[in-house]
Amino acid sequence: MSEAKQEFLERSKEFWNPDKTQFWQDVGVDLVIDRREEYFLYDLDGRRLIDMHLNGGTYNLGHRNAELIEVLNAGAKHFDMGNHHFPALARTALAEALAACTPPNLKYTMYGAGGAEAIDIALKSARNATGKRKIVSIIKAYHGHTGLAVKTGDERFSARFLSEDTIGEFIQVPHNDLEQMEDALRERDVAAVIMETIPATYGFPMPREGYLPAVKALCEKYGALYIADEVQTGLMRTGTMWAITRYGVEPDMIVTGKGITGGLYPISCCVASEEAGQWLKQDGFAHISTAGGAELGCVVAMKVLEILQRPTILSTVNYIADYLRAGLNEIQALYPDFFIGIRQNGLVMGLEFNDPEGAKPVMRQLYEHGVWAIFSTLDPRVLQFKPGVLASQALCEELLGYVEVAIGLAQAEVFGARQRRAG
Repeated sequence: MSEAKQEFLERSKEFWNPDKTQFWQDVGVDLVIDRREEYFLYDLDGRRLIDMHLNGGTYNLGHRNAELIEVLNAGAKHFDMGNHHFPALARTALAEALAACTPPNLKYTMYGAGGAEAIDIALKSARNATGKRKIVSIIKAYHGHTGLAVKTGDERFSARFLSEDTIGEFIQVPHNDLEQMEDALRERDVAAVIMETIPATYGFPMPREGYLPAVKALCEKYGALYIADEVQTGLMRTGTMWAITRYGVEPDMIVTGKGITGGLYPISCCVASEEAGQWLKQDGFAHISTAGGAELGCVVAMKVLEILQRPTILSTVNYIADYLRAGLNEIQALYPDFFIGIRQNGLVMGLEFNDPEGAKPVMRQLYEHGVWAIFSTLDPRVLQFKPGVLASQALCEELLGYVEVAIGLAQAEVFGARQRRAG
């Protein structure tokens, strides 16, 4: 590590986030991101990394995508953040575009500055529409860190700030368990079920056949709304604009963020049905977000949607998904006792390892060999593996070579440690 980087990390611990900065050093990741382009990150010391984390899908189209930068620069000659109180050209244009590319029952777009704020808007909208307070989510869920969103997730994120649910308004049930889902809904006192279509921070466990349509049917039976959190799984990552439609579900609200502006100007969106968004006719000032739907962000988001709906994108996503899966299958065959599973829907992938924290040594070995991918916080057996929708075959081929080496070294490390403990 260079002296300049070491000095910077000390400043980071002093003025930014002591624990997070130290954590990455402790696990052998001394990354300080400097230059970035396409699907590459460059460390402050000049090392190049293939980005397979994409900041949760934020860089779905790559870092500093040239088309998006051009639109942002052109937009800045006319727009700024705008004024949240008044009708706005860019804000309304994006809302129209989202209505056109979401399920036909969805109409209104409500804006936030980040994904968690849009989740809060969705939860508040559900409570207003139904007159009920209870919210059902999945055990080990993650929907962000703001006031209501954090209550729907794992206690890892709520307990620290004394934000746990203490009065029984936020209920959690196991993923893929329809019996317990119905038990949570049968009293007809639930405003909404909120689910990531494929739970990301939980390691991308895949919904069982028929599970999500059955949850939607239960919501309709017991008078609850269905909120699809598509912040990480939307925007063509599964080969459809929204993963939820691939499962045949028409939700009452879809939440999107992260990749909606390609990492250039943060906004988030909750797209809602007439029923779910009825507060917009009752009192349009009921939720206010100064940076929500910033007009510059809306201009960029319009371009993101246009790119993702080009005819070539679907074939590219399917080709990349199939190419990487074939390569990963070959690697798994080399290390079947350690690399035990591949969870996949399109470019949404989780690599499962036979150790309670097996993804951590894989992450570290990948980092050493020029790839950045991260373990799943709520299930560190699983490595989040997130190729971008514009990735090339050459990049995927290079990537698979590093993955094979890294998994082999990680297996030797983990199994060697087991033998030492046993011996």
